[in-house]
Order: sequence, then structure tokens, then C-alpha cells
Amino acid sequence: MFLTLAAAVVAAGQSFTCTPTHVWDGDGPIWCAEGPHIRISGIAAREMDGTCRTNQPCPPATALEARDRLVSLFGGPRGTIPTGHVIVSAPAMHCRSEGSAGGSRTAAWCTLASGADLSCAMVRTGTVLRWDRYWKNHRCR
Repeated sequence: MFLTLAAAVVAAGQSFTCTPTHVWDGDGPIWCAEGPHIRISGIAAREMDGTCRTNQPCPPATALEARDRLVSLFGGPRGTIPTGHVIVSAPAMHCRSEGSAGGSRTAAWCTLASGADLSCAMVRTGTVLRWDRYWKNHRCR
């Protein structure tokens, strides 16, 4: 199995469906069967090398802890591929694009099939932090 390297960024304000197939770390990217690569809006997780990017919140949890919690929200791992991405098989999410998150990633607010807000669910795990710069007026239920 391989990952598609090029993905189109979904225009800001557009709603779209994402059926997660692969996860890199706790805030994305999440590869969608429909094409987009999602960077979860409003949160910050450590990078897989354990570092935090400059000028972003730095959670105490490791990158692996955050990634594993995200994967658990998608029903658990189904395997890994040589690049280190975790394979998942989850029901489709409904997402709203905030535009480009850099490169081919789409920043998006997503709702899981259960109705849970993905960003809020990840903050509740304690493995990522809310990133106020991007959280804007987002509300958790």
C-alpha cells in the first residue's frame, strides 16, 4: 500500500467528506479516501521527532501518545506502512475547510460519525493543546 503524495487543498468554507485511511501524528495529517490530507484545526501536538514548532503550544504528551489517541478515535490501528503512517478504517467524517495548512494539507474542523467534534475530542484526551490563534470562535459541546 502507498500514499498519494499530491492532494488538492479544499477551498476555505467548503464542506467535504473524509473517510480516514492513514494518520501521521496527533494533529494530522489525516489521509482521506476522497483525496484531501487534513490538518486538524485549532489544536497543536508534538511533531513525531518529539519537538514542538516555534510559536505553537507545546503539550506535555509525546507525539506517539497523541497519535495513538487520534487513531483510537478512528477505531484503532489496522497496521502501519514503511513511512510510519498508521492505517485506520473509520466511518466518514464531515469536515469544513479553513483553507490551506501549508503544502497539500487542508486545515479543517471535522465531526466524527458519532457526532463528536474531532478537535474537541482530541483536546479532551489531554494529548494535544488548544491553539488559540486558530481556535477562533469554535465551541465544544
